[in-house]
Amino acid sequence: MQVQATSKHALTHQQVNDVSLYINGEFVDAKSGEAFTNVNPFTNGVINQIAEGRKEDIDQAVNAAKTAFVQGAWGRMKLAERMTYINRIADLIDEKVEEIAYLESLDTGLPISQTRKMTARAAENFRFYARMVQTKLHGESYPVDDEFINYTVYKPLGVVGLITPWNAPFMLETWKVAPALATGNTVVLKPAELSPLTANKLAEVMDQAGLPKGVFNVVHGFGETAGAALVAHPDVSAISFTGETTTGSIIIKNSADTLKKTSMELGGKSPLIVFEDAELDRALDAAVWGIFSFNGERCTANSRVFLHKKIKGEFVEKLKQRVANIKIGDPLNLDTQLGPLIEKEHFNKVNQYIELAKEEGCEVVQGVVPEEVKAGNFVPPTLLLNAKNEMKVCQEEIFGPVMAVIEFETEEEVIEAANQVRYGLAGYVWTNDIKRGHRVAQEVEAGMLWVNAQNVRDLRIPFGGMKDSGIGREGGHYAFEFYTEPKVIHVAIRDHHIPQFGK
Repeated sequence: MQVQATSKHALTHQQVNDVSLYINGEFVDAKSGEAFTNVNPFTNGVINQIAEGRKEDIDQAVNAAKTAFVQGAWGRMKLAERMTYINRIADLIDEKVEEIAYLESLDTGLPISQTRKMTARAAENFRFYARMVQTKLHGESYPVDDEFINYTVYKPLGVVGLITPWNAPFMLETWKVAPALATGNTVVLKPAELSPLTANKLAEVMDQAGLPKGVFNVVHGFGETAGAALVAHPDVSAISFTGETTTGSIIIKNSADTLKKTSMELGGKSPLIVFEDAELDRALDAAVWGIFSFNGERCTANSRVFLHKKIKGEFVEKLKQRVANIKIGDPLNLDTQLGPLIEKEHFNKVNQYIELAKEEGCEVVQGVVPEEVKAGNFVPPTLLLNAKNEMKVCQEEIFGPVMAVIEFETEEEVIEAANQVRYGLAGYVWTNDIKRGHRVAQEVEAGMLWVNAQNVRDLRIPFGGMKDSGIGREGGHYAFEFYTEPKVIHVAIRDHHIPQFGK
């Protein structure tokens, strides 16, 4: 499939083939023969049918991955050869940016202008980890006088299970797949059932790259069946999950039976704090982008915006203007800024929160969904004004284009309010007082803080949160802590006294 567009008009909708599982280097039907329907969030019409993997398919995929790791060459392959595969994957993604971006937008409702950028970043994930493994994945030595040398090596875990979400599926899949493969593991990927198209395309890329059989496998299906079977499988050494907090807690509990390593990147309710001395137009750009890009379906979204009392009125008026101007429409239109939410059930959930906000006393200000696109799951960009931090809409993750605006007066007050939430993923501070910027950033309970900047991802830094936002970190060399096991080798270089028991 080749997809091109040279104007602001929508890309042509293409017929998409049904999707199979990818196990042991082959595209296969589910053993049950069952499939589920994949729905277009823009039209709520059927896109295609997806093979429904279950426990028996997970078993087959894990067995293939284990065989590839234990008997195959992947884990013991010379580093340069393995990195050749990793770089080839990146090159193939580059060649397919338009096609992958189209499928992502069709499947998720994300605007095509945003999925293109994410797809290009996905290719860089593989190149980045090819460089990282070659330059940073090395052990250390610990000499003990002239008697011993102790040194460490980092060994791949074996089979790792990756469970990924639907909000930015291709990019988030590659965040996990790239370091897992680069460090010598084999992979079973269970993508979100709501967004299967680009996971299938990733399998096609792996196949085209000539990856050895069993090294990479994809099993589509539902969390209760395919996902649970992957978590429970005794031959899976680790589970990396990105998704909702309650699901993450269940995965951790179920992983304990087989003592798996787990990495959990979970929900968020991130604060964006604007002090009276901030550059307001830049802070406004960041606040609007941070909640209304990706259709508001992002874990790091600044869903709580704290405005200093002195600038609140001016800032809110500008927010209202921006909300009214956001372009809502077909995600395949090149000028669309806000598309439909992933599915009808999630659409209903977000709207229920907006109704709850009214009951809790918020003034609700929204953009307008054009009449011609109302068949889709569109929630317009929404402001919840006069919000109080203790309200449910300020405490619970809505995961949609909904911004709660909260007033504050003092630094101490806003830090306390920012931290009075169960989550701790991200935070944003806007001030021209650099000392205050550092103070507040260090006091806000979150794994990632940006000062005078929007959410700009540096692949070298640790990505993850504290509290109910997760356990562990991805990104940079921090991924090595999850995808490898450090092993120490003790070597005696001189004869030394050994106690002679029982002689």
